[in-house]
Amino acid sequence: MSSAATAAGLDAELRALVQDALGVAAARIERIAGGGVGHRSFFRIALASGEPRSVVARVDRGEPAPGVLPEPPLEPLRSFLEAHGLPVPRRLGGDAARGIDLLEDAGTTSLAAAVAADPASAPALYEEACDWIAVLQRLADPSGRVPAFGRALDAALVGVKAKRFAASGLPAVLARAPSPHEVACVHAAFDAVLETLRDAPRRLAHRDYQSANLLVRADAPPGRRLVWIDVQGALLAPPEYDLVCLLRDSYVVLPDDRVHALTERIRPRLPDAPDLATFARRFDLLTVVRKAKDFALFHELAGRGDASYLRFAPATLDYVRAALARVAPLDVRLAALADLVGGGACAR
Repeated sequence: MSSAATAAGLDAELRALVQDALGVAAARIERIAGGGVGHRSFFRIALASGEPRSVVARVDRGEPAPGVLPEPPLEPLRSFLEAHGLPVPRRLGGDAARGIDLLEDAGTTSLAAAVAADPASAPALYEEACDWIAVLQRLADPSGRVPAFGRALDAALVGVKAKRFAASGLPAVLARAPSPHEVACVHAAFDAVLETLRDAPRRLAHRDYQSANLLVRADAPPGRRLVWIDVQGALLAPPEYDLVCLLRDSYVVLPDDRVHALTERIRPRLPDAPDLATFARRFDLLTVVRKAKDFALFHELAGRGDASYLRFAPATLDYVRAALARVAPLDVRLAALADLVGGGACAR
């Protein structure tokens, strides 16, 4: 089937679902640019009459992009989070068998866009974002219904991040193909991260809690302005993980003193209330694996024809280098990777 026929078929599906779920016709359907990766896409659907004026269709079909592990469906995680008061879009209808959800339209203003337009709003918005992490980490699922509680930042997932950085990130750092020994250096360092984090508590994490996935409602009261999207990848992770995603964000670089103020404000409020040294160590270790993967992702996208994310690569690599420099004394494998990405050689 041609791409045009496929698009026409999906258009008809969405119109029928909107009519069935909301009892109103779809006036206009527009694909949301930059929404979704690979098999997942999003569409904003303007409604012909009544309220709401629009909805967002989330279409999850096909296979993940190369190197990306599969994720569970959006439900029942979204409804679980909503039931516990977390700020996720409401589900208005859809067809789970066909991989389509009709969701509340939370607007188009990301946290990144909001603070760029109004820098004075940043402190309150970032404090709200941090506060929600503490709420999320207190959730449990004694029923066993929510797949996120059976997933974890484990050896398999960290291994994928190492593989992606070795394949796509390290060549960009070195400006040449890495040697087998240098590739092994990456994997050894990521193994060291896993081993060092082995005894860390595991709490529910959004997993991609960065400014692009936090939408801001201009008309909402303080403390309730954020809406989470892209929650389907949630899993159990050390309590610092979502804070790394938020405060070591490739799209919004916060000054170090602001990061410190935010982490010191929220750290005692986390369910595990880690001491400062433990928190800082785990925060840096998680920065290494998370931001190395993001750096690799930007170069993967460029290799597939979308170079627009490369402008975020330098800051992302800076995060990796700075974190590695701080954790290098913990393990010779981390020190070796610090040397390698800093322009030196990985010691044999």
